[in-house]
Amino acid sequence: MARDNLSHAINRGSGPTEGQSVALFPWWSITKSVLAAAALRLADQGRFSLDDSCNRRPYTIRQLLQHTAGLNTYGGEPYRAAVAAGDPVWPVAELLARVNAERLIFTPGKGWAYSNVGYIFVRQLIEEKAGLEIDEALRMLVFEPMGIQRTRIAATPDDMSQTFWGNPHGYDPNWVYHGLLIGPPSDAVDFLRRLFSETFLSEGARSAMKTMHALGGGIAGRPWTRTGYGLGLMMGEMGDAGTAFGHSGVGHDCVSSLYCFSELPGCPVVAVFGQGTDEGITEAEAVRLAAGRCGDGGNE
Repeated sequence: MARDNLSHAINRGSGPTEGQSVALFPWWSITKSVLAAAALRLADQGRFSLDDSCNRRPYTIRQLLQHTAGLNTYGGEPYRAAVAAGDPVWPVAELLARVNAERLIFTPGKGWAYSNVGYIFVRQLIEEKAGLEIDEALRMLVFEPMGIQRTRIAATPDDMSQTFWGNPHGYDPNWVYHGLLIGPPSDAVDFLRRLFSETFLSEGARSAMKTMHALGGGIAGRPWTRTGYGLGLMMGEMGDAGTAFGHSGVGHDCVSSLYCFSELPGCPVVAVFGQGTDEGITEAEAVRLAAGRCGDGGNE
C-alpha cells in the first residue's frame, strides 16, 4: 500500500489536530472503543456495574468488553459468501444461531478470544439502558460530550458510498452487527485524545478501561512487540515507540488504525486509514507519524 493510499490525522498534545480531512472513512473495529466508552459512561451513571452478568448469561459486562467472556465470533466462508453475493443481511437471531452463540468456547474469565459476537451484546446493552438506537446513544453518551459532530453510524449502502474510497459493490454496513461508525480521521483522534480526560469518565472507569489482559509478544507483519487488551482497547508496545493503546480495524477493502503513544513527547494520537486489508501497514504508518519520522504522511 503506497502512502498516497493513506489518510491520517495527528495530535501531539500541544496544538490543534493536523490533517483535518472532512472526508469520511469506515472506522471498522475502532467502533468497539466507542462502544466501550459508551458502556463505561452508563456504568458511571449507575445504570449497571461492570461486574454484573449480561442478561443472566454466565459472563459479565467487563468480560464482554475485554473479550474474556468465552464467546465465539462470526465470519467464515458462509458469511463472506453472503456478503460477496450481496445477500440480504441475516437477522441477528439467525447470525447468533449460525455461530451457536450460546456455546462458550472457554469458561468466562479463563481465556481470551476476540469476539464480534460479544460486541453485539454490548450494543444491545447500550441500547437497552440508554433507551435509544445505537447511533443516537453514541451521539448522546460519547460524541456530544466530546464536541464531535461528523461521525455517525452507517445505516445503508448509500452511507458507505459517501466514504472516501466509495462503495462500488453496494456493501451493506449492517453486516457489521455491532454497528459501523464512519467519520473523518480528525474525529477519531479527538475521540481518543478526549477519552481519558477527567471530565469524560470517572477515575475508576479510566483505570478499568486501561487494565490490560496480557496476550503475549509480537505479531508477524505488524509493529507490535507486546500485546494485550483493555476494555475496548488494543494495547501493549510497538517497538521503539513504546506503549500504545487504541484500536485497529479491517473490513470491506479498507483498514484503520487509531493509537495514542503515551511514552513519546506530547503523547501523540494518530489515526491512519488506508485501502486494502493489511492492518500492519496502517499501524506502522501510525508509529512513523507519531515518532515524527521524515517523509510525507499521506492524504490530508
